[in-house]
Amino acid sequence: MEYVYLEAFLDDLENLPKQIRKKAKKALRLFQDNQRHPSLRTKKIKGTKSVFESRVDKSYRFTFEYGEDSVIFRRIGKHDIVDKEASQD
Repeated sequence: MEYVYLEAFLDDLENLPKQIRKKAKKALRLFQDNQRHPSLRTKKIKGTKSVFESRVDKSYRFTFEYGEDSVIFRRIGKHDIVDKEASQD
């Protein structure tokens, strides 16, 4: 499986606080090892056709969607990023 990072995702990741960025990278590694790991709490975002969210920590999430043979990471940030994704899909 290929992992694709949108420019917006990379920009978001770079602008996270250092401690959160460290947690995010750990969550992304975990996701790549096991997309269904319970600590990620992965679920489809209500109001979207194909966008999912996974947990970095209590306040931060990352969003993604599945391509044909890939996972496309869309955004990462505070929990309200999920609401923004729902309004854009």
